[in-house]
Amino acid sequence: MVKAIRIHEHGGPEVLKWEDVQVPDPKEGEIRLKQKAVGLNFLDVYMRRGEQNLAPPLPYIPGMEGAGVVTSVGPGVTSCKVGDVVAYASPVVGSYAQDRILPADLAVPVPSSVDPVEAAAANFKCLTAHVLIHKGFKVGEPFNS
Repeated sequence: MVKAIRIHEHGGPEVLKWEDVQVPDPKEGEIRLKQKAVGLNFLDVYMRRGEQNLAPPLPYIPGMEGAGVVTSVGPGVTSCKVGDVVAYASPVVGSYAQDRILPADLAVPVPSSVDPVEAAAANFKCLTAHVLIHKGFKVGEPFNS
């Protein structure tokens, strides 16, 4: 058993509950992480409040990004190994936990020169910036006013 924050009902911060949870062994294409840090995004708050039909079914463990150490790998995983430090931004909630299962293809290696806390905080923001720069308004294009 590990500890995780779970949400059983929508609402304010008071609905966040620190509970024991069981984390299964990783399946095909999955890894298990011991979290070093998790990211907090306003999307997590929207989900907790039950806004905009974004929340997964209750109860759930919130959080969509983090960084941690790989503690086990499922069959077929070749992109990382036990002991690797990785970061992720996941469409699957579950990062507000001491350990979690994650699809291995979402894990990005974290170089030893980068603190896992910084990697957890930056990953989703970097993806957002990338999309805005390359899809929202291509940098270098003339601005027509």
